[in-house]
Amino acid sequence: MQIQAVLFDLDDTLWPVAPVIQYAEATLYQWMMFNTPEVARHYSIERMRTYREKLVKTNPRFQYDLWSLRHALLSTLFKECKVDVSKADEAMAVFADARNKVSLYDDVLPGLQALGKRVRLGSVSNGFADLNEIGLAAHFKVSLAAHRFGCAKPDPRIFTAACHALDLKPEQVMYVGDDLLLDVEGAQKVGMHGVWMNRHQLEQDKPHHAHIRPHAVVSSLHDVLALVE
Repeated sequence: MQIQAVLFDLDDTLWPVAPVIQYAEATLYQWMMFNTPEVARHYSIERMRTYREKLVKTNPRFQYDLWSLRHALLSTLFKECKVDVSKADEAMAVFADARNKVSLYDDVLPGLQALGKRVRLGSVSNGFADLNEIGLAAHFKVSLAAHRFGCAKPDPRIFTAACHALDLKPEQVMYVGDDLLLDVEGAQKVGMHGVWMNRHQLEQDKPHHAHIRPHAVVSSLHDVLALVE
């Protein structure tokens, strides 16, 4: 059946995520040094990261709602250090603003423009990047984010909901992402075409990846366009 739509993962598919997270955490910490110095004195970025890894196990919601996880962490630390907990909202606004200052891969804008002339486009992401702030929202007919939807990839419900929003059958939709388990296998399990975005020519050598067979392997959106054509 002909592909009618292409859905994308965001982090590490349309932009590298590690640098932007590092930047966002550093920006937040700088804000904390001036606005909540008591917290900054007790908690380094690394110590906050370790605390967050422990906190994620305390609430099932934190498995898919990364915004709430970070907000809960800040609220906990502020309360512990006798800082006004309402400042957590301001802190998260600082983090989110920095989180949206991504550097798109060079092929993304021309690729989305070319693909958008041929098929409908959308996104399904476990992160909480704001496509309006980033400037990509206009390219997508549907955009689902785990923290708003209520579950995260590879849960079949979020993939199925994206297909329903497009009014297409799963076999009419291609999903492109960098994670073999979350993206490729997750999409394939609901009947979509799962395409692996392998920008850095990684080997599929992990034992838990051995059973996954992507419909295709690409290294840019130009390759995705070639698949659609």
